[in-house]
Amino acid sequence: MIKENREKMNYTQEHLAEILGISPRQLQRIEKNEEKTKIATLKKIINVLKISDNEILKYMKQK
Repeated sequence: MIKENREKMNYTQEHLAEILGISPRQLQRIEKNEEKTKIATLKKIINVLKISDNEILKYMKQK
């Protein structure tokens, strides 16, 4: 879901990672739901990609 929203906004992983202040590799792991992430980073993702809180919570629970 994060990857799909990123692609809809025409962001590369590198560009979004730079905006978020994380490494592209970390973003890749977040997109694959392979890594837990800090609340601050999730808030940035939600704001930048315009994802609803409910969508992101549902996504994070899928693991």
